[in-house]
Amino acid sequence: MQIHWYPGHMHKAQRKIREVFHQVDVMIEVLDARLPLSSRNTLLAEIRGTKPCLMVLNKTDLADSSVTKKWLAWYNAQEGVTAYATHNGERKRLQDIPQLCRDMVPRRGIPGKPVRALIAGIPNVGKSTLINSLAGRKVAHTGNEPAVTKNQQKVDAGKYFQLLDTPGIMQPSPGDVLAGYRLATSGAIRSTAMEYEEVALFAIDYLLQRYRGALAKRYGISEDSDDAAQILPAIAERRGCIRDGELDLHKASEIVLNEFRAGKLGRITLEEPQRELPYRLLPPEPVHDESDDSEPPTGLHRQ
Repeated sequence: MQIHWYPGHMHKAQRKIREVFHQVDVMIEVLDARLPLSSRNTLLAEIRGTKPCLMVLNKTDLADSSVTKKWLAWYNAQEGVTAYATHNGERKRLQDIPQLCRDMVPRRGIPGKPVRALIAGIPNVGKSTLINSLAGRKVAHTGNEPAVTKNQQKVDAGKYFQLLDTPGIMQPSPGDVLAGYRLATSGAIRSTAMEYEEVALFAIDYLLQRYRGALAKRYGISEDSDDAAQILPAIAERRGCIRDGELDLHKASEIVLNEFRAGKLGRITLEEPQRELPYRLLPPEPVHDESDDSEPPTGLHRQ
């Protein structure tokens, strides 16, 4: 599935970032911890160049903690990058972000020379909520739909620390088909730009491969089931999704995707890093142990 959703304000935001980036000391890129590669925007990496970057893996409360550890190690191995895992409910950990930025540019963060950080990310990644937490007040609009922030704004967010907020920007089309499906599953794509049933079938198929137990537990599906095309109608029947006397697969698809996004299927990550081929999924692994509720580390840093 190819996603072609690039509203005019995204093009404008990308152009504006390029215009002001010479004034920026650090880029903060907010990623979705459930898809830490697909939620990256390669345009931002191009704009950043050699300037330091803090990769904030957000929504870790919804992601598989064991996989988040792998992503932290993977990003921290990259030159000029510090990776940090958190979620918007962790107010204490969010307050570490200004200091992490100061550590990356030690000549800034002093009287008369605040650290100037540009914060960016794809739509619906939790960027505005993070800004409000850092600022200690509501300065950015939040919402569950993509494209809530429409304009840039500068925010004082602590002692000698300034944030330049930007609208969520996405590439005109994700780099590969799987990335498009992951983005749509996570809620980064507007509902009008995706086919619900197609995306739900992708999500179910992925769950069958990696989190079969979570799928069976939530929807009462036999763990022996291995065909997403049969499971979706079964979910429709169990949840009473009937329209004009027939199974309403669109409604069932909405249920699956909305419950995934809300974390009702458990803590699930849609992709994993691989050292040799970092842009591809690892081969299927054994069924995930849902009893492992350990949290990811507070942030891995290169020694």
